[in-house]
Amino acid sequence: MLFLRSFMILVLSCIAIKINLCFPNILSSLKTLPIDGHFNFEQLHHAAKDFGNRYSFLPLAVLHPNSVSDIATTVKHIWQMGPGSDLTVAARGHGHSLQGQAQAHGGIVINMKSLQGLKMQFHIGNLPYVDVSGGELWINILREGLKHGLAPKSWTDYLHLTVGGTLSNAGISGQAFRHGPQISNVHQLEVVTGKGEVVTCSGKQNSDLFHGVLGGLGQFGIITRARISLEPAPEMVKWIRVLYTDFATFIRDQEELISGESTFDYVEGFVIINRTGLLNNWRSSFNPQDPVQASKFKSDGRTLFCLELAKYFNRDETAVVNREIHSSLSQLNHIPSTLFVSEVPYIEFLDRVHISEIKLRSKGLWEVPHPWLNLLVPRSKIQTFAQQVFGNILKDTSNGPILIYPVNKSKWDNRTSVVTPDEDVFYLVAFLSSAVPSSTGTDGLDHILIQNKRILEFCEIARLGVKQYLPHYSTQGEWKAHFGSRWEVFVRRKSSYDPLAILAPGQRI
Repeated sequence: MLFLRSFMILVLSCIAIKINLCFPNILSSLKTLPIDGHFNFEQLHHAAKDFGNRYSFLPLAVLHPNSVSDIATTVKHIWQMGPGSDLTVAARGHGHSLQGQAQAHGGIVINMKSLQGLKMQFHIGNLPYVDVSGGELWINILREGLKHGLAPKSWTDYLHLTVGGTLSNAGISGQAFRHGPQISNVHQLEVVTGKGEVVTCSGKQNSDLFHGVLGGLGQFGIITRARISLEPAPEMVKWIRVLYTDFATFIRDQEELISGESTFDYVEGFVIINRTGLLNNWRSSFNPQDPVQASKFKSDGRTLFCLELAKYFNRDETAVVNREIHSSLSQLNHIPSTLFVSEVPYIEFLDRVHISEIKLRSKGLWEVPHPWLNLLVPRSKIQTFAQQVFGNILKDTSNGPILIYPVNKSKWDNRTSVVTPDEDVFYLVAFLSSAVPSSTGTDGLDHILIQNKRILEFCEIARLGVKQYLPHYSTQGEWKAHFGSRWEVFVRRKSSYDPLAILAPGQRI
């Protein structure tokens, strides 16, 4: 026993000596790299935070690149150091990760927004597109695109995210039923692999890397540039909300709206649990079609389902668009007194969440823990899911918006790395909870995490075939189950493009 103890102390001492000896060498080697940007070895705490506000891992250094070459040089240097260095690299965009996915404990975090200075290049024509930096924010692409009368086809609900960040996941919003996620609207990528190679890839050139990186959780390469498909941008948006008490009727209308040639350009929905005075809150932004009837509507603490629609148009099309909308709405089965309509500029509609962000920041409610749970649920199981989750697990209250809307699988490319349910239509169900710091009640972090666990356990026991979007797992077995039959493809791509597992350690795959 004494021998074993002495042996363990000797081994641990050797490890400590090796780390202490290597540490200065690693630092000095990084300091002498021929790059245009710079490393920061002191101001690191910002890189150890994210939107989730639950994990914090300090890196060794933060790279502020001035060029793609800076990123490639850094990654190649670590690659050439070999597995003995244990250095990893995480690309950080706007820091909107939820569970430390863009952090690198003791590694290098790359501040991708430093690449924003690379100019956007718009190409006008029959098939317009824009070449943008992987560190560019979608809101900036929208603003610049509108100067040319153009905009991307597919969005996320929140636009203050980087191109590389959303393309590494999928990028979903209410336009996805028609155009697919953002990863279905990319023509070409420039990627830095885990070997430090700069590779241009597309569906026809280096296609395996192209499809692997899209939705690849940063595992195969860092997206440094992207070619995004564009369409003519409308001037205005008719923004509509209607309510349902019956879930089956709600999803039947949703599914009808995303099938065939829909009048609407955006279809989403959300669940309202035990909210009073809801319609009065909407009056600041929406006009009730029938003010008298709307004022009489009482939710009485019931769980309600809101269908949210948007129709894009130009001002000279107003009369025609109004007739189309009236015709389409007449075929829905919502509560008649709950039709609310707003008319806003296109950019105001797309940037709507940022307005909420400003309000929450002013109240100190933005930088709180966000234990979000995003699920993709097969259409055949959505009623079973809703009955248990909204009827039992979350029947009293929710701690943030609960989004729920269907998308068409035909608009997703199954060659990409993103994993979806095996049905033609599936639902995004997003529990966008915010926790009150230090609370031990139903609005506290522990309570919300327990609720999330109960939801996931129910999905597993009931065998609903649910997949996590923005997935987070703690064991490789769970990751294997997530990828299913595509795990072998994932492993092959990892060994090809990042064999030393340098990239995106925060995913914990």
